[in-house]
Amino acid sequence: MGSMEPTSLRFARLARTLGEAARAQGLRAPSFRSPPRLAGVSRSIVRLGPGVTVAVALRGRPWAAVVADMVEGVVVANRLAGVAADRMRATLWEVVATGQELAA
Repeated sequence: MGSMEPTSLRFARLARTLGEAARAQGLRAPSFRSPPRLAGVSRSIVRLGPGVTVAVALRGRPWAAVVADMVEGVVVANRLAGVAADRMRATLWEVVATGQELAA
């Protein structure tokens, strides 16, 4: 859809795509929202019971930075580390690249 698509729609589509990819790997799909409630941060993670919400700032940021924060949010939400984290990042970035979510 390219650069003419509103950022909020791209954000929602990417959240859905990353959630589906996480579930396909047997992981928890966090909820995504924007903006973070904490002033001055680009990403925050809130854990309430079994649920995890990843909040990402959209305004005034390159789309690639938003995507990176969302990918990392999935990794952190699932408490992945080391090789497991690296593999999940690679899987999510592949999903993003094939879905052309990085197009500005």
